[in-house]
Amino acid sequence: MKSVLIAAAFGLAISILLTPLAIKAFRRHGFGQEIRDDGPETHLAKKGTPTMGGTVMVLATVGGYLIAHLFLIDQEGRGVTKTGLLLLLLLVGLGTVGFLDDYLKIRHRRSLGLNKTAKLVGQLVVGLAFAVLAVLEEDGRTPVATPVVSFVRDIAPFALPTVAFVAFAYLFIAGFSNAVNLTDGLDGLAAGCSAMVFGSYVIISFWQFGHDCAAALVDGCYTVRDPLDVTLVAAAAMGACLGFLWWNTSPARIFMGDTGSLALGGLMSGLAIVTRTELLLVVLGGLFVAVTLSVVIQVGFFRATRRRVFRMAPLHHHFELAGWAENTVIVRFWLVTGMAVAFGLGLFYADWLSFSGL
Repeated sequence: MKSVLIAAAFGLAISILLTPLAIKAFRRHGFGQEIRDDGPETHLAKKGTPTMGGTVMVLATVGGYLIAHLFLIDQEGRGVTKTGLLLLLLLVGLGTVGFLDDYLKIRHRRSLGLNKTAKLVGQLVVGLAFAVLAVLEEDGRTPVATPVVSFVRDIAPFALPTVAFVAFAYLFIAGFSNAVNLTDGLDGLAAGCSAMVFGSYVIISFWQFGHDCAAALVDGCYTVRDPLDVTLVAAAAMGACLGFLWWNTSPARIFMGDTGSLALGGLMSGLAIVTRTELLLVVLGGLFVAVTLSVVIQVGFFRATRRRVFRMAPLHHHFELAGWAENTVIVRFWLVTGMAVAFGLGLFYADWLSFSGL
């Protein structure tokens, strides 16, 4: 437990201390955010705010995880695992795709960076690399991921061929990385919601660690790989989000950019895959799903009828144009995420109670 607290504390400390340095450096080099002209007029004042703050979040997550391992090795004799490294691969890989997107926006002074094809190719390479390495079988070891679709644990009737599962994992990773990217439109919205989702995975993975079938084969135990290491990654990411939120909350002094949003969304999906809770993430990250659906509905309905369902998509801009203050939208969306996380954790715990007979 001490190592989990250390991962969260160092993720928080690195993020909250490095972010103001990043703000100064990015401002000095002119790394400012470009604002779309068709958005709410109140956002035009944010033009030039330093962006690419996601670089700090990625560094803080990796740093918190590695520093926690210095204590973990001394206290419990465990080292860095394949599961932890694959999660960091997903985080850093998608963060790199987002960094390139942010850099092109800044260089060309426009609100669009990489084109859709280039961004999807980058997500494809990273997502497939993670999925293939995760399902590779190892002699005598539980695989990092199994080719079975899961809710709170694997759903046996939904076992997929390995190739199909790799494709599913890629779509899942790309979907959630883009969902967080779409949600990152208001000060502190994506960072605050992400912190809550990562916090839920700290609880889920640590619970799995305490009820691991490798330690004791009892009813309701979990067949997962390296659950404690997963907890360390989730805890470090939660701390990194909270530290960044200190500077990103309204009025934001820095934005995470695609560097942060793609990395965080990818890490969420990776945590869901390795903990066998893929469909549960749809509940825990319900706000991200709703924001994405608002864009899909808006685009699809407009193409079919030339009319709009929402005043503007993504969903948070609809409420802004309806007259809600930005801070009101942010806090209420945080509340929605908090309720979604509480409901998701309740489903997870209810499943365990069904096995324990309590």
